Amino acid sequence: MPNAFDAANPPFDRLTPGEIEMLRAAIDVGYFKPGATIVRAGGDGQSLFIIIKGAVEEREGDELVGLLGPKDFFDTRAIVQGAAAHSFVAREETLCYLAPKDVIQRLIRDNARFGAFFYLDISRKLEAIARTEDEMRSGSLMRTRIGDLFLHPAEFIDATATIEQAGRRMREINSNTLLLRDAGQGVGIVTGMNLSKAVVLHKMPITAPIAPLAHFDLSTVAENDFVFEALLEMTKSNKRRLAVKRGDEFVGILEDIDLLGFLAGNTQVIAGRIDRAKSLADLRIAAREIADQVRTLRRQDVRFETIAEIVSDLNRRLFAKTFALIAPPDLRKRGCLIVMGSEGRGEQTIRTDQDNGIILAEPVDAAMLDGFRAEFTAALEEFGYPPCPGNVMVRNPFWSKTLDEYLGNFNEWVAAPDQNAMMNVAIFYDAVAVSGRTDLLKRAKTALIESVRAERVYLARFALAVESFETPISLFNTLVATDGALDLKKGGIFPIVHGVRALALEHGLEETSTEARLEKLGELNVLRADFTRDLLQSFQYLSTLRLDSQLEELSGSRSLVRPAELSSVERDLLRDSFKVVKQFRDFLRRHFNLGMFG
Repeated sequence: MPNAFDAANPPFDRLTPGEIEMLRAAIDVGYFKPGATIVRAGGDGQSLFIIIKGAVEEREGDELVGLLGPKDFFDTRAIVQGAAAHSFVAREETLCYLAPKDVIQRLIRDNARFGAFFYLDISRKLEAIARTEDEMRSGSLMRTRIGDLFLHPAEFIDATATIEQAGRRMREINSNTLLLRDAGQGVGIVTGMNLSKAVVLHKMPITAPIAPLAHFDLSTVAENDFVFEALLEMTKSNKRRLAVKRGDEFVGILEDIDLLGFLAGNTQVIAGRIDRAKSLADLRIAAREIADQVRTLRRQDVRFETIAEIVSDLNRRLFAKTFALIAPPDLRKRGCLIVMGSEGRGEQTIRTDQDNGIILAEPVDAAMLDGFRAEFTAALEEFGYPPCPGNVMVRNPFWSKTLDEYLGNFNEWVAAPDQNAMMNVAIFYDAVAVSGRTDLLKRAKTALIESVRAERVYLARFALAVESFETPISLFNTLVATDGALDLKKGGIFPIVHGVRALALEHGLEETSTEARLEKLGELNVLRADFTRDLLQSFQYLSTLRLDSQLEELSGSRSLVRPAELSSVERDLLRDSFKVVKQFRDFLRRHFNLGMFG
């Protein structure tokens, strides 16, 4: 077969050079007219089809299950199991590579990483993908665009400005660099170090103009240049700062510490900025960097669970620093700041709404507390964390009160377990202490767990929420899309999170994240080891798809995915993930006897 076959397309990128040549020598090309049935359901597939051009419909009877395009392949089930589950019909004129069944089966047998895409359980499939992503990650770092990095503002100041004026302007914009224009020399740059040396070493007055201090041998890079090009330019020109341009416009300043911090782990730089922050204005900049970091990390193919851990740590640092800057000393001494919901579980990536509260050791001055409530919530809102629609935040007195008042609420929530009460239990059970008297949360959590873990009927009602939404997979394990889309959160993520939460509460676990709770449930043999692994991998895969979908939407609120827009490998993994969710819901029905609720 001609060498035009793209062996970089997964899963063929798992093949060795010799295996690729064997495959290329064996494959043929097939042409199919619009409406032609390429593979018939129940048929004995003799080839693996890789689409070169055109579009192919995957159908279960008259139902459209998926739409495949160039580089997608089918039908793996026929190759492995001997019979096709669905029909594949050409929607338009279609060209396909035809890889003989016996050759593909030989490659599956001889190459475990390649074979993982065809018949292994979802956890092993995803592990194979993750290994390849890890190998590629260091290269993808260098292929990141400069515009994706943190840039200081390209702030211009008049060349006649004084040293004092320049220093004040640097402080206002929280940057150590200013640009200026000189009619004879073009665009120059002046730094805080230039100003300090002028005053301290050369005894210049602060009223002296800055033009003589500026450097006009400015090095520039384009916003769309790659990171490695910036690194080369800094090395070649021996410059610590580069001016970044979009066409003829200056859009930012890239400093060496930010570039090196990005290559070594930009999150450390952000964490340092938060720790050194002296004002809410400083934190506002750090908050913006956290939001930008999610997109940057995902473009580097960093996995969801790693991104969630990084973002969670940075968010908590930001909240703790905000608490330290705003809270009066008496409140810091007597209170514990907590975060709840997905933020508490460490599973929030895209910034949504505030879920936070305060636990007080004893009552404090009411006016002081009210002032803090309003100021703290307003600060986070200014940082880009919108108010919680359910009002689960410090501003609401229901979520900022004494430990004794919380303990009284726990008894009420268990005695009268309506939907709101059980939601409150779920919210608080996910709480994590961020700053202040962390012992208060530990005491509250212990009391909450003890009040419900022995209440079998209550726990069953609590777990019943997993039945709120259907898993979008049919009896025959095909994806069921509404208007062509699936809701990943309702159909998959929520049943896992809440089901694991119910089991964790039943067993009195203090772990907060879904992953940590799952691992502990596996250790206690509540769930089989292999099923625990599959459940965790399914949760992480669904969360990754949701994150990618959210990043495509600027609002960051989208949980929908369209199967027709996914590759065949992605659809296969999505189908497997929902199968695991379906099995987990069946387990929960039996375990908590949910059938008693009709």
